[in-house]
Amino acid sequence: MTDILRLTLIILLLTITLSAYFLVIGALFITRVAKTQTSLTLTPGRSFGLGMVNFFFFGLIAFVMLSLAENAGSFIKGTLTIPALLILSFLSILLSLGLTATVQHLAERLFPDMSAWKRNLWSSVILCIACALPFVGWFLLLPYVTFTGIGATILGFFQKS
Repeated sequence: MTDILRLTLIILLLTITLSAYFLVIGALFITRVAKTQTSLTLTPGRSFGLGMVNFFFFGLIAFVMLSLAENAGSFIKGTLTIPALLILSFLSILLSLGLTATVQHLAERLFPDMSAWKRNLWSSVILCIACALPFVGWFLLLPYVTFTGIGATILGFFQKS
């Protein structure tokens, strides 16, 4: 019983934290999130495919580099670890922008009559709770939202203004 309460508290705190994070990212990077949201709206299938390919390609490169660095000497360890961490940081940035655009896209569809920050707050809460749903949220919704967000962010970089 204690584990269920602890897990519920962790999910609640992560939801509050992620909601605030998406609000801040949306406020600081308005144009980048808008371009990503446009790519997400116009080409969701292409965004998904591009995001999945890039996530697995760069994730595999980072994983291999970190695996090789684990058994290497100190100089080689640093030489392999730093680029791997840079790749993972770049994927995290793409994911942050993509999830923020997804939250804003979801907010426009679910709550069109609310103020912008309230609808983004509630849509991020809804997305976090939906992704926390066992099995369907973990293995279907979360990868779909992740890959689509990464792909839409990449497409947003090449979109003409």
